[in-house]
Amino acid sequence: MQLTIRVAKSAGFCFGVSRAVGMVEGMLDRGERVCTLGPVIHNPRLVAELGARGAAVVDMPEQVPPGTAAVIRSHGVPRETYDRLRDAGVRVADATCPFVAKIHRIVADPAYEAVLIAGDPRHPEVEGIRGHCAVPSFVFSDRRELRQILAEHPALRTQKLAVVAQTTFHAELWTECSEFLKKVYTNAIIFDTICSATSVRQREAKELASESDFMVIVGGRQSSNTRKLYTVCAEICPSALVEGADELPLGKLRRAGRIGVTAGASTPARIIKEVLNTMSGLDNDNN
Repeated sequence: MQLTIRVAKSAGFCFGVSRAVGMVEGMLDRGERVCTLGPVIHNPRLVAELGARGAAVVDMPEQVPPGTAAVIRSHGVPRETYDRLRDAGVRVADATCPFVAKIHRIVADPAYEAVLIAGDPRHPEVEGIRGHCAVPSFVFSDRRELRQILAEHPALRTQKLAVVAQTTFHAELWTECSEFLKKVYTNAIIFDTICSATSVRQREAKELASESDFMVIVGGRQSSNTRKLYTVCAEICPSALVEGADELPLGKLRRAGRIGVTAGASTPARIIKEVLNTMSGLDNDNN
């Protein structure tokens, strides 16, 4: 069987991730002492590489060693974290994605009476967003949870609400939830905060999956946008999420004729290349 491999045009680093990684690498190149508050991006292999160069990962501002700059990762952090860093006298390099920072500005407006956030409440981006809210906030992941919030907090129907989404939220779910919100929350102001790169990436993945026998999604398992790519693809054809070439399901790939490849926004180009090189070898095996 002749093997064909197609790669999504949008696979790999998005603007925010590229900016964050570039910031850390630049500081290391200049010989600065650097640590990051949490992994700078959700890709364990790249984080390990930066760690080998000296970029330690800490969980709290109080853990930043003296004389070390703290990098705020691309997902952003709560307002309180900035205050703690300032109080500790720590020099800060802010690598928050500009699209995430825009959400922070929206929810910090005290003119709203409540904020609704579409996303994963345990994801650091959502935790950071909630940490900038000037008013009570509620998180939902689908329309069912939206209905539940309305049932438990009926006063929201008449309050002035700001509604935002995690930048990597599932695009189709966001559309569904937005339509529901327009019917139920008459005073809701809906901000379309899903990153355009996320929407494009999900759309391309869906189209590629529909034309493939097997999809390979490359990226960190802790990456929200990578997991969503896997979910989108797996609904259409057999799929695998791998962090590197060593995790490829070679047996399944050998039985596939058409393989599609995409990658999360925090996946370095070199890892994608390694995956493609390994699969190219499968093509040679079939000749």
